[in-house]
Amino acid sequence: MLLFPYHIFMIYNNFESFYIHGAEIDGLSRILHALWPWMMPVLFTIAGMSSAYALQKRSGGTYLKERVLKLLIPLLFGMLLIIPVQTYLAEIFHYGSANYWNYFAKVTDLTGYAGGFTPGHLWFILYLFVISLLALPFMLYHQKHRKRFDIQNVSLPLLLALFVVPLLMQLVLDISGKSVGEYFTFFMLGYFVLSQESVLDKMERCRLPLMAIFIAGFILILATGTGIYEINSYLFDIIAGFYAWIAILAFIGMARRHLNFQTKLTGYLSKSSFGVYLFHQSWIVVIAFFVFRITQNVGLQIALILLFSVPITFLTYNICKSIGITRWIFGIK
Repeated sequence: MLLFPYHIFMIYNNFESFYIHGAEIDGLSRILHALWPWMMPVLFTIAGMSSAYALQKRSGGTYLKERVLKLLIPLLFGMLLIIPVQTYLAEIFHYGSANYWNYFAKVTDLTGYAGGFTPGHLWFILYLFVISLLALPFMLYHQKHRKRFDIQNVSLPLLLALFVVPLLMQLVLDISGKSVGEYFTFFMLGYFVLSQESVLDKMERCRLPLMAIFIAGFILILATGTGIYEINSYLFDIIAGFYAWIAILAFIGMARRHLNFQTKLTGYLSKSSFGVYLFHQSWIVVIAFFVFRITQNVGLQIALILLFSVPITFLTYNICKSIGITRWIFGIK
């Protein structure tokens, strides 16, 4: 659900372009600065944890087949059917005209913000599929030999110090600021470390101080804005890496204590999350494109984009869920 405000705020950011770009609003940009260091690391870490549980009941072949069905196929069809509308409208918005086929023929910096080919927000699926393949031999070796890190009594300082590992891996296959090495490391930390009950118990016990540190970091970035990026680049990378790791530990610890239950609503949201992720940004771009033609009032723009994008995205998901072929091509449960 956080993806809705995040990508709506991207329309008003002051640090890069976007498919539809409006007034540059410092306050919204500060929120984005406070969110981006940890949003994707959290998801890759949880994916690694989920793989640890999945491989307890699945063979390597079954796991690989599921990755193809649930990641690769939705990625391919998503890039064919979901993403092109974003770049098409981006070209119209920025240049006044567009050609749909430019998505397949026009080579750009892969953002697609001004049209051309891009995986769009589906880059996460692409990375997750590749990382799952890279990690599978290590995970299967572990499953076969049952070798684990001896961290049953790991201290909190040592657990916190693990943020250095993904930090050092940032330079490995860094593509437009998205490092395969970094996200691979978060995935593996999720698999080998954070899936262990003793570590989960420690995060739960330490959830309040961890959350306090995270909140302090969040407020610091909100207060300083882009100023925090103007410090020494190496020092900033260290601060951002520690902040992201703290967020992961804090969120998992808090969720283990306070979200360890299931209702009809949480069950529905859990099953719908992947489909909502697939469709949400295209609808945000489409709705923003027309809203910008209706009003120039920023507050009204944001309200209208949010008001329409959320229900239309869920409606799209529910329609696709009810049709066999769309369930298959979009990997919907």
